[in-house]
Amino acid sequence: MGNTAVVVGGGIGGLAAAIGLRRIGWDVTVVERTSMLGDAGAGISLAANGLRALDELGVGEAVRDASRGQYSGGTRTPRGGWLARMDGTVLEKAVGTPIMGIPRSTLHRLLRGSLPTESLLIGSEAGSVEQVDPGTVRVDCGDTVLEADLVVAADGIGSKVRSHLFPAHPGPAYSGSTVLRAITEQAVDLRTDFELTWGHGAEFGHIAFHDGRAEWHAVLNLPAGTRFADPLAELRRRFRSWHGSIPALLDATRATAVLHHDVNELRVPLPSYAVGRTALLGDAAHAMTPNLGQGACQALEDAVTLAAALATESTVEAALARYDAERRPRTQAVARAARQAGRMGQQLSHPLAVALRNTAMRLTPSRATTRMILRHHAWVPPRLT
Repeated sequence: MGNTAVVVGGGIGGLAAAIGLRRIGWDVTVVERTSMLGDAGAGISLAANGLRALDELGVGEAVRDASRGQYSGGTRTPRGGWLARMDGTVLEKAVGTPIMGIPRSTLHRLLRGSLPTESLLIGSEAGSVEQVDPGTVRVDCGDTVLEADLVVAADGIGSKVRSHLFPAHPGPAYSGSTVLRAITEQAVDLRTDFELTWGHGAEFGHIAFHDGRAEWHAVLNLPAGTRFADPLAELRRRFRSWHGSIPALLDATRATAVLHHDVNELRVPLPSYAVGRTALLGDAAHAMTPNLGQGACQALEDAVTLAAALATESTVEAALARYDAERRPRTQAVARAARQAGRMGQQLSHPLAVALRNTAMRLTPSRATTRMILRHHAWVPPRLT
């Protein structure tokens, strides 16, 4: 009988983990409580590290074919002036690829398509995860009870498995920002592939897709739980004086398509990403703010690293110890960098601080900006095959 694993959570990280485990010969069941596996959401940017992980999982080519390279764009002021330009060809020369933009639903579909239907237990919630003996973990899914050699907790920032493993951990914390986002209903005439515009305590950005549509997001400094009766009308009011592409993006959006979520993070780092034969992965382990666009990429790195450790170590326990040793320092460093980027970027609201930040950005050589990006993008995955 071969090795068996249960992956709790069918998001990007969970599906990637399942693919990686199957590539090294494990039997895998993905348990997902929602009936629609990741077919909602807006857009996502994938950097070189995430794309390399997808290559190792065997789905990189399909993801690239469905994505649009971010060759042009950068960061602007509300009036449209440039603070920093982005040149995707420079990144491509340095790490082999520009950042790629793709709808989340498309990425989910491609990952899900790499797994057999019988591996997916959809619409079933993992009620409890217990290690019943040194080599067996039991997952109670209501009418179904699964026993496995390994459980991978990829159940997101509100992870119930994490809360069980670390009951004293404070859990997610509000970052101070809330985000509204959507994908336009039709194609939009945009001059750039990717943009961020920074005002005082506010950000508006877009990612252009290969079919001409675009994902946009608006990040605001507001109390947690703030919601609007008409989100699209509220954004039109707040951003009506900002440069031209922003109103155009809002005008191309259906009101019912707007998603609104508070930005939470695991501000207190976990002491370990593995307990017994249970591993934490993705947002369940290191949920971070989106300011570096690395959340999904780090989950994809997790998935490949975990599979590689299990393929080469003599025991599951040794593999999980290696996984923790390799992933915890990197992911927690990226999370700190993302938090700092938010504080120095979108979250700045004092006029003097904003003016100083803008001046510093205009004076920073593009080479220095590229070096900062490469610090996170230049990750090379371990080989699975």
